[in-house]
Amino acid sequence: MNNTVEIKCHIENSSYMPVYSSEHAAGADLYAHLPGETLTLKPGERVLVPTGLKIELPEGYEAQIRPRSGLAVKHGVTLLNTPGTIDADYRGEIKIIVVNLGQEIFKISDGDRIAQMIIAPVVKGAFTADSNLTETVRGAGGFGSTGT
Repeated sequence: MNNTVEIKCHIENSSYMPVYSSEHAAGADLYAHLPGETLTLKPGERVLVPTGLKIELPEGYEAQIRPRSGLAVKHGVTLLNTPGTIDADYRGEIKIIVVNLGQEIFKISDGDRIAQMIIAPVVKGAFTADSNLTETVRGAGGFGSTGT
């Protein structure tokens, strides 16, 4: 079964091209584009990290930007606004909002894997106004109402 979606990428250096790190990986790794530079994040700080990557998605698709689990568990580094959404009509550079929730300084260097990108189909809702919503057992309960 082939579920490949063609995505045009504009990037000046092919070493920053998104890459799937294993045969069945859902997310393609995204890399920091920081030639000759290192970013230093103190605990609690956040920074916008350039990737040098611009993409053209086919209509009906989005790219979701998600954290890398290894950075989260080893360093307490994750992404804000997760998952971030890249719409099919966006043509600007993809930049990643990285935050250091860990206890130690974290450095980001050129070429570091900082996030992963998932390509997903988009389903648009057809919204209608109706004051008669179907009742359920849960009702309006939220934020832990079904247990811990």
